[in-house]
Amino acid sequence: MSHSEVERELELKLVLSPERSVAVPALLTYRTADPYAVHIVFHLGSERPVAWTFARELLVEGVFRPCGHGDVRVWPTKVAGREVVLMALTSPDGDALLEAPALPVTAWLERTLRIVPPGTEAEHLGIEDGLRHLLSPMPVDDLWLGDPWPSDESAEGE
Repeated sequence: MSHSEVERELELKLVLSPERSVAVPALLTYRTADPYAVHIVFHLGSERPVAWTFARELLVEGVFRPCGHGDVRVWPTKVAGREVVLMALTSPDGDALLEAPALPVTAWLERTLRIVPPGTEAEHLGIEDGLRHLLSPMPVDDLWLGDPWPSDESAEGE
């Protein structure tokens, strides 16, 4: 099974206060090999980018209504008349509130939903192929698949 990716570079805003935010380049990635997840990499000017992975379903729902709890919460809102999606991310390293323009996020999500419609994710995991490979007999198995204890009886003793 071939796998593909849907990527979108986007400028998000890291909200520092109601009056102040900082532009943050980000890369949204969806991989058919990991069909339940979305990946977001933020380039915050540090030595290494910050990567987050969470359920695609959470982001899909979050563009329409508030959802999530704990480490990832997503909800739609308007800021200065613009439709945006807010993502609140919590980790042991700190909290972040990110603002994403709704239209490009929604367009990117629609592309992911076209290549892997909701409810078909398991078909892209290759579980059946993996099980078939694990359970298929190997040449060395022929020794074990035959009679493990050949008969001790000989024709001479009868």
